[in-house]
Amino acid sequence: MKYTKVFVETIGYELPPIVVTSAELEARLAPVYEALHFQPGQLEALTGISERRYWSPDTPLSQSAITAAHAALDASAVVPSDIDVLIYAGVCRESFEPATACRVANGVGVSPSAAVYDISNACLGVLNGMLDIANRIELGQIRAGLVVSCESAREIVDIMIDRLIAEPDMELFKLSLATLTGGSGAAAVLLTDGSFNSSSKHRLLGGVTRTAPEHYGLCTWGMEETSPTTFGQLMSTDAVAVLEYGVALGLETWKAFKREMGWRGEDVEKTICHQVGSSHQEFILKMLEIPKSKDFTTFAYLGNMGTVSLPITAALAAEREVLQSGNEVAFLGIGSGLNCLMLGLEW
Repeated sequence: MKYTKVFVETIGYELPPIVVTSAELEARLAPVYEALHFQPGQLEALTGISERRYWSPDTPLSQSAITAAHAALDASAVVPSDIDVLIYAGVCRESFEPATACRVANGVGVSPSAAVYDISNACLGVLNGMLDIANRIELGQIRAGLVVSCESAREIVDIMIDRLIAEPDMELFKLSLATLTGGSGAAAVLLTDGSFNSSSKHRLLGGVTRTAPEHYGLCTWGMEETSPTTFGQLMSTDAVAVLEYGVALGLETWKAFKREMGWRGEDVEKTICHQVGSSHQEFILKMLEIPKSKDFTTFAYLGNMGTVSLPITAALAAEREVLQSGNEVAFLGIGSGLNCLMLGLEW
């Protein structure tokens, strides 16, 4: 897919106030570590994550998403009434219905004529939302759209720690490791047709997507029956298999991406990847033959924030002037399913 009329205007974000270190999580897991004969420091050693952030208890997802949306709008020449589409793309939602996007749209103050809805695709949700809005812009249907998301890891991490303490089993720990990397955050990506008076917009050039749905069961998060009358959340990740098959899918997507964009590997000046952890980053960069110096990361201090990991990382890279005007930048996303989506931008 190629675009000629689409710009990423701004990326707004909101980081939670509560910092939780891997050492703090391990302190809670002390009975598990004792039973499994683990030494402290394993969590950071295995993932490269030293800390992550949590929202204050009972913080509404929509509240933080609205804050991120206002941050994106405030940094642009776009006003809420200009928004023709608002998409909420988080894994975490406030209810089965209505769409969380409705509450966010009300808080942002979009036009009554705007299309407002949720989409879901694991950690790729925000990137999929960007494409949905980009397609509408390219067709000339709209001038501006906003994709927002908020993720919260506190609840599922608490559930997993309680389960591990009740069942200190090595296999369960392996399936729980990815959950313990979870962080929280909110992001909003504003896309336009470039007709607004802005000097900070970044051209979206195109992208490709590839899928390997036969691996749909490798990483799951949902509800399980805990008794005949109650249900509880469960998250389970086969981290070894996700890395193996995810990197294979990533390599296939990268080859297709370069063909579609007409880029060679050396043409890509900066990469922003979905933030999982150190092992994943090192392995996939090696397989894609991307120098580590080109990749900007945040997982060490923000953890894996799901759908908002990549946009927040891009926003921080821009703030720190890692992304420079004119850079050819690749957004490399992968999510459970397995699905992979890569976007090319001229920053």
